[in-house]
Amino acid sequence: MVVQDSVDAADVRGGVRLEPFLHQVGGHVGVLRYDEHTVCKPLVSQEHRFYESLPQAMRQFTPRYKGTVTVHLRRDSRGHLSLVASPLQEAQDLLKVSSESAAVAMWETLQKTTSGVGSGTRPLAHLAHSFSESPAKALLRSEFHFNTAASGSQAERSFNPWGLHCHQAHLTRLCSEYPENKRHRFLLLENVVSQYKHPCILDLKMGTRQHGDDASEEKKARHMRKCAQSTSACLGVRICGMQVYQTAKKRFLCKDKYYGRKLSVAGFHQALRQFLHDGARLRTELLEPILRQLRALLLVIRSQSSYRFYSSSLLIIYDGQEPTESTPGAPAPPEASPGAPASGPGNLAKVDLRMIDFAHTTYKGSWGEGAIYDGPDPGYIFGLENLLQILRDIQDGE
Repeated sequence: MVVQDSVDAADVRGGVRLEPFLHQVGGHVGVLRYDEHTVCKPLVSQEHRFYESLPQAMRQFTPRYKGTVTVHLRRDSRGHLSLVASPLQEAQDLLKVSSESAAVAMWETLQKTTSGVGSGTRPLAHLAHSFSESPAKALLRSEFHFNTAASGSQAERSFNPWGLHCHQAHLTRLCSEYPENKRHRFLLLENVVSQYKHPCILDLKMGTRQHGDDASEEKKARHMRKCAQSTSACLGVRICGMQVYQTAKKRFLCKDKYYGRKLSVAGFHQALRQFLHDGARLRTELLEPILRQLRALLLVIRSQSSYRFYSSSLLIIYDGQEPTESTPGAPAPPEASPGAPASGPGNLAKVDLRMIDFAHTTYKGSWGEGAIYDGPDPGYIFGLENLLQILRDIQDGE
């Protein structure tokens, strides 16, 4: 994260309060909602350079980069902490802030109340003040987190708890490490799930290696151990989180990264089936659009010499609300933009594939004196090929 000079308190007043992104299913850095169509995350210079030099062929498979904002921590009169963004000039014309937000209402309710289970649960607003224990312990102890991160178990919720977990941990770290008048730079990116009513999201960590070239020996060993003990080693892909809308219960089935790390090859296969199951039936009509986009992505990755997408993820997204047949005389849907999700036969099944998280991505010209690799990323390709085969097996009923 880039920490800049102190800002004057007057600059805070015209800012935009960032909200937790309630559809974040994986990762360890909180993604925040700027407006309906824009999310933001702490700027890492390597990821910033990647987005600014993105090859044309990859743009359909990555969120659209919208610039940067300065962000600072603010405490309101009640002692509640929030992150406030002040758009930089180059980003201002791209953004339109909504004054009405369901996420704002939910976040404010969560700050004022407990999760409603038991009387010993502390309000969320006070978690950021708990410096006597680590942020992770405070969050995992809280009913707010629903115990999913601690056990890797599944839970059915009206929203995914992982984004709030990351957001609170981030607030706590900022509180302990930086004064409130310090400002930070965040990346602004397209919110690729905004068009979905009930977004079903699968976060897949791609490749057989997850550590970057700049990792310490201790970090390398830790990541290599995680890969060796998960499907990353044998398949080149593992689950880092997912949410699947259950139509009858009108709730999301949520899984976290701890669940994904424990899966065997057979378990990974079953988890992909579960991702495509709405609680009543397997959404087989989604398979062909997903396979078509994966094949297209594979061609793009094979053409990118020197790129290594270490620790990046691939999102697969579809709407848990099944589309209805268009009625006679209804207006035709608007023509899709180049980055829009692919539609299946009859414009019924649409899916979106997006590569995310490029803080450790390296390529020729990105590192100065760093490692330069020849050819495309073999670990990423290995993962895509295995993912394609497993989905083809599901399609064939195996």
